[in-house]
Amino acid sequence: MQPRKEELTAALIDYLLAHGLSELSLRPLAAELGTSARLLIYHFGSKEGLLAAAMDAMHGHLRSSLQALADAHAPKGTKPLRRFWDWAITAENFPYLKLLYELQILAARNPETYGHLLKNHAASWLELVKRVMPDDERDAAMASLPIAVFDGLFLELMNTGDRKRTTHALDRFIGLVEQARLHRASATLKPRSTSTRKRGT
Repeated sequence: MQPRKEELTAALIDYLLAHGLSELSLRPLAAELGTSARLLIYHFGSKEGLLAAAMDAMHGHLRSSLQALADAHAPKGTKPLRRFWDWAITAENFPYLKLLYELQILAARNPETYGHLLKNHAASWLELVKRVMPDDERDAAMASLPIAVFDGLFLELMNTGDRKRTTHALDRFIGLVEQARLHRASATLKPRSTSTRKRGT
């Protein structure tokens, strides 16, 4: 992305955080950013192009943050999903995540314009989540589960503001996943019974 376009995209995100999506208009936006509607069209093509650039930039930032959290040293037993949740719901980061989900909802209502972006972002998130999962769970279906749980709980948090309940629900999900892993490992290590071995000979 060109440096000027990057600057405008960052300023656009700040504008959307302050003013929201519903009243977005090119002339007031341009005046706020210290530029002109004509130059915004030059850089982004349209209002839809502006929103697509904002969504793209925010997804890139979030993927980098999740990768950094996964790579960083953490207290023993701390799961990447919980660490990302804790990062996402801080007072500093929550407004950015909230704006991203609002952009996603808008994009989902306009698949002709934003459909390719949604598919590309979904594929990128799947690949990133798969990289931080155990080898025996590294497939698209399993990677979809934590993404869907995070999405659902974050939307619930947006709607209700109940951080305690949604965080507890995330911990319950993580606990269920760990129980399933232990059960699977135990079943793998457990020797077959004598009767089973006889039937198999």
